[in-house]
Amino acid sequence: KSCPNVESIVHNAVKKKLKETSVTAPATLRLFFHDCFVHGCDASVIIASRNGNAEKDAPDDISLAGDGFDTVIRAKAAVDSVSECKNRVSCADILALATRDVIVLVGAHTIGFSHCSQFSNRIYNYNSQISIDPTLHQRYAKELQLKCPRDVDPRVAVALDPTTPLLFDNAFFKNLKHGKGLLSSDQALLTTKKSKRIVNAFATNNTLFQRVFVAAITKLGRVGVKTGNQGEIRRDCRFHN
Repeated sequence: KSCPNVESIVHNAVKKKLKETSVTAPATLRLFFHDCFVHGCDASVIIASRNGNAEKDAPDDISLAGDGFDTVIRAKAAVDSVSECKNRVSCADILALATRDVIVLVGAHTIGFSHCSQFSNRIYNYNSQISIDPTLHQRYAKELQLKCPRDVDPRVAVALDPTTPLLFDNAFFKNLKHGKGLLSSDQALLTTKKSKRIVNAFATNNTLFQRVFVAAITKLGRVGVKTGNQGEIRRDCRFHN
């Protein structure tokens, strides 16, 4: 191996970052998802642009938390500080390793946050007849209105999991069964027999959920991976060489 200790180097960098802020875990995990869903897992979402037309500048990516980017930048710097590893490990590999480590160290919508604008229609303007989405637990909806008033700062975010927001567990699925899915796309998991069956299974078996999640994220990490001349090992993850 060209960099035999890369996993422990990244692990230590992520662990140090986690001690600084709990946002590290959801920010890194979300960064990984957004990267893989566009052109595959190539860490292209980290690349910056001087004219604002980079992947990270897209409407769906502009809200990505800076701590996710910082996690990868720090891990890359830690890896490259070892002479035998310098410029040998790609940013995509570092992002994938960092994501795996935050899951191990903390434990996806089960941790993380969403900006008020992503669900404000559910608590204020559901339709012309009613203001609050009837699938939302009413007391939970009122709590959300307090956290996200109509004139809320657009930077304000709310935990996706109101019960254990910083733990990687199956509480997200338990919440769905009680009308406490923050996003309509999450609550919609209870609208079909197949997805409802999965929600019920995960809600009652945390071990099953974690095993399936690890398998799924490992499979996702193999999507669109660039090898050989298809990609490059960036010296700085934010810019092409």
